[in-house]
Amino acid sequence: MVYDQILVLSLAICVLAIPPMFSAYVDSRPPRSAAIMMMIGGVLLVVALTQKPGGYRFADIPHAVTRVIAGIIR
Repeated sequence: MVYDQILVLSLAICVLAIPPMFSAYVDSRPPRSAAIMMMIGGVLLVVALTQKPGGYRFADIPHAVTRVIAGIIR
């Protein structure tokens, strides 16, 4: 379950990095905060994918997200 949480956190960070990326592009400035967020999310994603025994398949990702959300709601 810990690796599921790391995976979901990394995906959330990467998704949250998209608006600052577009904002920096529109304002013609370097996307520093978005780049930092993407690096953090990428490192967490690599940790989750490599450290879980058996790894993740693409079809496992939605199930991991639902397990984490269900764990938060309970």
